[in-house]
Amino acid sequence: MPNPGATGEHTLSLSDLDKRSREIFRAIVETYLETGEPVGSRNVSRNLSVSLSPASVRNVMSDLEHLGLLHAPHTSAGRLPTEIGLRFFVDALLEVGDLTQEERRQIDVQVRASQQANSAEQVLTEASQMLSGLSMGAGVVLTHKTDMRLKHIEFVRIEPGKALAVLVSDDGSVENRVVDLPPNLPSSALVEATNYLNAQIQGRTLSEIRAGLEKVRDADQAELDQLSQKVIDAGLAVWGGESATDPGTLIVRGRSNLLTDLDAVEDLERIRLLFDDLESKKDLIHLLGLAEKGDGVRIFIGSENNLFSLSGSSLVLSPYRDASQRIVGVLGIIGPTRLNYARVIPMVDYTARLVSRILK
Repeated sequence: MPNPGATGEHTLSLSDLDKRSREIFRAIVETYLETGEPVGSRNVSRNLSVSLSPASVRNVMSDLEHLGLLHAPHTSAGRLPTEIGLRFFVDALLEVGDLTQEERRQIDVQVRASQQANSAEQVLTEASQMLSGLSMGAGVVLTHKTDMRLKHIEFVRIEPGKALAVLVSDDGSVENRVVDLPPNLPSSALVEATNYLNAQIQGRTLSEIRAGLEKVRDADQAELDQLSQKVIDAGLAVWGGESATDPGTLIVRGRSNLLTDLDAVEDLERIRLLFDDLESKKDLIHLLGLAEKGDGVRIFIGSENNLFSLSGSSLVLSPYRDASQRIVGVLGIIGPTRLNYARVIPMVDYTARLVSRILK
């Protein structure tokens, strides 16, 4: 069973529901996940394994509503699961299936085809696109920028007290960071710092370079000019603190899927706010932090977390790892709360494991 995404613990447990209540609750939630519509007692009574009158079903539905698992959108309408109800269903009653051989093959073919581009970002983009297509939600991938594998570093002075650190990755992408320089720094110090760092790179990530330099710093202190050392320290400070201002690369595919089946103007406004949050990368640091708390798929339902503007939406995500088994990002699916969780959960889990193998 996947790890829940809720920050609080609900006290309700399976023992609070008898067998009849479980079956009725399951029938209502599964019908809702399939149709998105309120479910009436007459419809439920026709689909139960035991014979129950609509009146008996209504009594149980009233009890489930009292427990906070169901609600009625209108007085005369059927019932819908609440966010607490969906969380309870996912944690206690959901039977997670497995992908078919054909689904696994389709994911393998589509994601592995992007390996030919020799670009980690292309692999992640393809994974996002594939998740969107299979789930009819939006595929989302977030990766740390610090984990780009570097090919070359160069410091270029742009004004007396500042330099541009130009970082070229193995896949050809270029990142620029502004570095504060010590007063009256000669050009020779920039050259020496550039040469020293390029000798240390060897296809390592920024985080690996930082860790390596911290280990050998004292030993190399004597052979490095003091000003050159200050340039390197300034560069490390910028790279170490980048998550505070730019947490990483966000890839989202299939946003238009979130615009289908909208029932009201407020639904459209909710999705617009979600799009705005994705554009501004709001809460991405929080998202990475949540993913790094443990292995496995995590599920965030509706407004139970202040993650993006997720009221009315759900997020199913899983971390992926690099060759050192460090979590370097997360991938998953954003969709309506009536996602097909039983299908989406193994899909996200399998894709995360596949991406981890590819990126090794």
